[in-house]
Amino acid sequence: MAPESANQELPARRRQGGTRKPPATASVPPNAKLLVSRKMAAEMLTISIRKVDYMIADGRLMTRRIDNRVLIPVEAIHKFARSDHPRRKVG
Repeated sequence: MAPESANQELPARRRQGGTRKPPATASVPPNAKLLVSRKMAAEMLTISIRKVDYMIADGRLMTRRIDNRVLIPVEAIHKFARSDHPRRKVG
């Protein structure tokens, strides 16, 4: 059993009920990132998120999965934007 004086030796942050500051988020411009979210990719290509999802499903846009997140390499977005995308004729 620990003596009561041991409780007084804890840092002030732990004695306050465990309240901590939220982790800081870095605001990095999209062109400096390696991977971006589907939403950011849609903004960069000026298309909808649904269209990005279709492009991923068709294999026209490469993705990386980290845990449960789907991330898109910025280089894949630039590669897609540099190439032509002719429409297919229906019928």
